[in-house]
Amino acid sequence: MPLITIEAGKMPDDVRIKLMKKLTEVSAEITGIAEDSFWIFVKELGPDSTMIGGKTLAEVVKEREGK
Repeated sequence: MPLITIEAGKMPDDVRIKLMKKLTEVSAEITGIAEDSFWIFVKELGPDSTMIGGKTLAEVVKEREGK
């Protein structure tokens, strides 16, 4: 059973579901493994639980929006 894990920011339910379906379809097509064998996990990271260069992602986004 192949496992695919994606770590990303928060996304709407419909986008997350579409992403998981496409990952399953393309992975099965490329590997020849049946779609029902794939497990897809999406770990959504909040802006305060991610840090870039000593600043939270929320701080980085706020700075970039201010420019």
